[in-house]
Formats: sequence, structure tokens, C-alpha cells
Amino acid sequence: MSRVTLEISELMSMKKYPKELFYRGNLELLQRTKVSIVGSRKPTKYSRMMVEKLSCELAKVGVCVVSGGAMGIDATAHLGAKSANTIAVLPCGVDVRYPVVNKNLLIDIEKNGLLLSQFEDGFTATPWSFVVRNELVVALGDVLVVGEAEMKSGTMRSVEFALAMGKEIFVLPQRLGESCGTNMLLKEKKAEAIYDIDAFVARFYNHEAVIEKNEDEFILFCATNPTYDEAVAKFPQRVFEAELGGEITVVNGTIRLA
Repeated sequence: MSRVTLEISELMSMKKYPKELFYRGNLELLQRTKVSIVGSRKPTKYSRMMVEKLSCELAKVGVCVVSGGAMGIDATAHLGAKSANTIAVLPCGVDVRYPVVNKNLLIDIEKNGLLLSQFEDGFTATPWSFVVRNELVVALGDVLVVGEAEMKSGTMRSVEFALAMGKEIFVLPQRLGESCGTNMLLKEKKAEAIYDIDAFVARFYNHEAVIEKNEDEFILFCATNPTYDEAVAKFPQRVFEAELGGEITVVNGTIRLA
């Protein structure tokens, strides 16, 4: 365990700035553009699929995904971004593998990403520490994405923090009768729906970060989602090789990194 007393500008929006934070992993992730993703512990297959795709696409353009290390949407967000591009904020000490079902995920994040907590080693999660964790998750992100949430849930408490902090809130479009919390946020115009993942991700495109992660000019070009014709004109042979090799896919005439 290590302690950090760095001044993190994002945390100024919290009711009370943390006296100290405890961590294991790569503190440089705190300097990245960050998006917080939260949601139900028992999401639908659709929500899992969309959150995994969203976090994966965000990581490709240099965005760090922040979530709470819990089951469900949290774990899906961490897994989609891959361990080197994610911060898990814990309701317990960073030495405690909680929940146990996410033990291997948390170990991977410790090795490659960042575990962060307001609690010392050995501290076990309590009902109030989840609330503390939720506020920190929301504060770290430039915006909050809610993958799925029912009306009376811990996720909606996170939404309350986001509203108090003046954070933009985004949700996945859901069917009637499902994810009533996010549907209510849309109805009350407190959140915006993500109808196009690529368009949402484009808001955060960081060319320098992508270059650092991948110096392949073709991959960098494809990260901008060019049309198929544009890609063929610029990299005629590579396009066919990449498509056959599964590096890219073509969706409605537009290139997508796989």
C-alpha cells in the first residue's frame, strides 16, 4: 500500500477533499482524460455488451475508464477498457480483494492499472464506505455514464453526486420496464442518451495518447473511423490484410478497429 496526497483537481468538486488516498498501481492514469462508468450489479446482457464496447472504444482513444470494482456494470467496464486503462475505486483497503468474485480482475488492475481507495489496508467494506467510494468514482470522471440502474439503487446515489457536482450524465437507451432509473433521468432531461458509441467516444479523442499507445500509422488512421473508400485509397493493401486478420471491421461503409 502507498499513500498519496497529490492535489487532484477533479476531487475539488467533492463535498470534502480526501485527507489522503491509498493506492497500488500506476498513478499516471490520474493525468489521463477519464470517464466514470457505473451501474447495476445484475445488468441485462444488452447492458453488459454495450458497456464493454463503450469502455473498449474509449480506451482505444486514450481515455481511462473509472469504476468501482463491483460486480456487473463495474466489472464489465474495467474488463472492456483492459486493466492498463482503468482505475478501480474501492470501498475497502486496496489489499482487500472485494468482491471475491472479482479477485483476478483486481489483481490485474493492480499490476497494470490503478487501485484507489480512501481506506487503509485491512479495512473491510461497510454500507457507508460504498457511498464514499461512489462519490470518488464520480468526481474523478470528466462525465458520468450510467449503464443501467433501477430507481432505488446505489447507482442512483452516484447520479445524485454527479448532479451536485455539475457533471454531464449519459445513459444507454433502454427498453420500457427496464433500467427505470436511467429512463427517468432521460424523461426529466437530467441525462443524455448515447445513441451512437462512436460519436460519444469522438468527444474524447486524444491523438497524442493514441500515438503513445500505438505508432502504427494505419491503426492511427483507422481510429478516426474513416470510410472504407478513404482507407482503401490511403492504404490499399493493408486494408485487405487487416480485414482478413480481424484488426478492423467495416460497418455501414465505415472502418472500425476490432
